[in-house]
Amino acid sequence: MPRHSVTLIPGDGVGPEICEASTRVLEATGVEFDWDIQQAGENVMAEHGTPLPKHVLDSIRRTGVALKGPITTPVGTGFRSVNVALRQELELYACVRPIKAYEGARNLRDDLDFVIIRENSEDIYAGIEFERGTPDCDRLLSEISQLSGKRIQPDSGLSIKPISVSGSERIVQYAFDYARQYHRRKVTLVHKANIMKHTDGLFLAVGREVAQRNSDLQFEDRIVDNMCMQLVLRPTEYDVLCCPNLYGDIISDLGAGMIGGLGLAPGANIGVNGAVFEATHGSAPKYTGQNKVNPMAVMLSGVLLLRHLQEVEAGDALESAIAGVIAEGRSLTYDLKADRNDPTAVGTSQVADAIIERLEAAA
Repeated sequence: MPRHSVTLIPGDGVGPEICEASTRVLEATGVEFDWDIQQAGENVMAEHGTPLPKHVLDSIRRTGVALKGPITTPVGTGFRSVNVALRQELELYACVRPIKAYEGARNLRDDLDFVIIRENSEDIYAGIEFERGTPDCDRLLSEISQLSGKRIQPDSGLSIKPISVSGSERIVQYAFDYARQYHRRKVTLVHKANIMKHTDGLFLAVGREVAQRNSDLQFEDRIVDNMCMQLVLRPTEYDVLCCPNLYGDIISDLGAGMIGGLGLAPGANIGVNGAVFEATHGSAPKYTGQNKVNPMAVMLSGVLLLRHLQEVEAGDALESAIAGVIAEGRSLTYDLKADRNDPTAVGTSQVADAIIERLEAAA
């Protein structure tokens, strides 16, 4: 069995605790790892002057894959988000967020199983903004008003929403490739093309062209507001959702709420220069060191990591062990209990112990 070099970014806040629990369960699958531990975030600012030092990026480029804990974005720096910067630096253009209901979790319904494929590099999240009242903003507002023939209030701030043919084609093709690899039946493209005809309209037009080249799979499109309603009313009709950046972010949290919260919401960011697997929740600094926070989002991200490494059997075994612990309902953190004050709730490390016990029993 090959050993896998993986960059490990523990992060800050509760990140180190949930990453320690997650690496333990990953190793308990029998897959062998060489962890290259790299620090990033608020805790390295003083030493490196940046929350995302170059050597962290170099490590991911070398290993090609990383497991990452949540990172606090430092206040008052030039970074909007360390996570966004990481995706942009490494061209991690595809964000994969499975939404799956596990028996025993606080699901809105028990038949949820769809995957959100979110474009990671364009849209509003490109970060092209102009502050209200600055000379650049005033000049752009004036020029845009003249070009469009529409008056913009002079006290406006401005954000630019770029959506390209190349970026759209890349993410839609990725959605079809993902659906095919994981035996999904249909891709639904999410947009607001009825209003934003030259951005979302372009995304939709390119999506339809890509669909013609992937005719072995079903394809349809939904306007984003209708999509949110459909996911609540008829989620089983949907399989793989391909979304521009902003809608993908919003629908991801909607999906997480449907399966009991962000504690069960894994994520993968995949692209040209590597793949980073991470929980979608934040660093929860108020719980640091308390052995309290649910580690399952990072563990389920580890399942995605194993499958990415072609360790499919180990990934399936780990997911099965996690699902078994959830279904049993005993070794769960407070957020997965029916009553958040349930005194039987266990800590982060005890969750890992229970999952390892199941893995060992099944081996």
